[in-house]
Amino acid sequence: MEDLPSPAMMKQALGKEPADTLFKNACVYDPFTCGWINTDIAVASGKIVGLGRHYRAREIFDLKGRKVVPGLIDAHVHIESSLLIPAEYARVVATHGTTTVVADPHEIANVCGKAGIDYMLRQREGLPIDIFIMLPSCVPATPLDRGGAELTAEDLSEFIGRDGVLGLGEVMNVPGVLERDKGIFDKLALCSIRDGHAPLLSGEALNAYILAGMQSDHECTGKEEAAEKLNRGMFIFAREGSTEKNLRELVPLVSPCTASRMAFATDDRHADSLVEEGHIDDCIRKSLECGLELEIALRMATLSAADRFGLHDRGALAPGRNADFCILLEDKPFFVMKTCKSGKILDLSVRDKPRIIASPMRAHVPTPEDLAIRGEGTARVIGIVPRQILTEHLAFDLEGSEIPDLDRDILKVVVCSRYRQGKCGLGLVHGFGLKKGAIAGSIAHDAHNLIAVGVDDQSIRDAISGIIRSQGGLAVAGPGGFDLLPLDCAGLMSSLPAEEVAMRLKRLNTRAESLGAIQDPFMYLSFLSLTVIPHLRVTDRGVFDADSFKDTPLFA
Repeated sequence: MEDLPSPAMMKQALGKEPADTLFKNACVYDPFTCGWINTDIAVASGKIVGLGRHYRAREIFDLKGRKVVPGLIDAHVHIESSLLIPAEYARVVATHGTTTVVADPHEIANVCGKAGIDYMLRQREGLPIDIFIMLPSCVPATPLDRGGAELTAEDLSEFIGRDGVLGLGEVMNVPGVLERDKGIFDKLALCSIRDGHAPLLSGEALNAYILAGMQSDHECTGKEEAAEKLNRGMFIFAREGSTEKNLRELVPLVSPCTASRMAFATDDRHADSLVEEGHIDDCIRKSLECGLELEIALRMATLSAADRFGLHDRGALAPGRNADFCILLEDKPFFVMKTCKSGKILDLSVRDKPRIIASPMRAHVPTPEDLAIRGEGTARVIGIVPRQILTEHLAFDLEGSEIPDLDRDILKVVVCSRYRQGKCGLGLVHGFGLKKGAIAGSIAHDAHNLIAVGVDDQSIRDAISGIIRSQGGLAVAGPGGFDLLPLDCAGLMSSLPAEEVAMRLKRLNTRAESLGAIQDPFMYLSFLSLTVIPHLRVTDRGVFDADSFKDTPLFA
């Protein structure tokens, strides 16, 4: 069988033949016992053949007592949300000790359909980390949404058995599951590993959702919510993205008893956060700040994630497992000095030639007539919730002609279809903070239409116009001119080096904040149209009530 060791490896494990590489004098973290072992690590053919002091090898590295931790694992991520193509994303997260990510490519699938999934699968080749794919279960996110594609169970079945495909990605259409929608259940039947997505779901509805086969959730924003889902048998992914910051609320739930059912996820983390703050290593450090023991945090970052997905060839440094690990700096809470993949210390200074996939941009610049808000009375207003992608369903008495209302921080939000000309929806948002100008982007989860928030219509039109001209990007328009980060890969990712993307994104954020915007405004902007997160959203059709799962008028 393929997973059985060769005769040569058996001899190396027995110490009768020299291993390929020996990492001497390592202090190895053991996730099985949550302890540390002072030992040597013998590696052959990319696998660990043994731990112990009596091994020989053709190549020897003396780690001089440094701590060594199994390669870190991100249990749920959308690589597209980093704004980086897969090769650049892999290069950046590998510097932070990550050697495996479980990615759901539903962002690019909503834009490019099956071609987007195929692109992400092909980009796995030759990377310094392993990217496993969870097939997007909800393209589009809801039956009402219209993006660039609609994927059925038959479409997804073409990817079953492809190298790197693990299971079915987050099932976001909770009403469809509870109503036993045939299309959803046909997709559930494709895979035995299924990720969930059920923000605030509780009680009997949660029971039915789990009964239908959902095994994990990354949307928990509070300890009680996560505890209920954990008690019902779900795996919980404690998420810390650029705006979805849930670690502080969930860490109190982690204990030696629960750590085996909990893992870390970054979900949506922009390039600037990855470059400046880190990846799963950042989750570990923040958990320590919240009082979690290092050994328990490391269990979540390694073996717990591996076990959840049945990846029994990683997650620990033990015989037969991949020689994926990170070497830590001394006298630091948790900072990675070097990362090893398959027993090789990675050289991450080399950047491969970028490969992209194009996506047609059929949007048009909205006219002044398109942007006019008519009506008066009690308006439904999206309320920004700091550090969360949940929104509030607010109500304000106003007249459409009064917008913008800077005193009450109520601004116009516009969504223009990137796929069909003439489709333009309007809504109102509170908490964005802008006092001048506008910001816009071609990232608007999950359909990824063009979205903009602004103080005046001309700035909104200028920002959207610039994005259309560049075939995708993030933009700021207003006093001081126009600034853009182009996203040439499907209008979602940039082929520029990660460091340059981070620099340009930081410049855009600084510019937007100088106009009054909240911190990380583009990440908040990108989620204003996500129809599967409570409570109120806006699409190219107009206002959407995520609680009742239907479109609703702007004025009550």
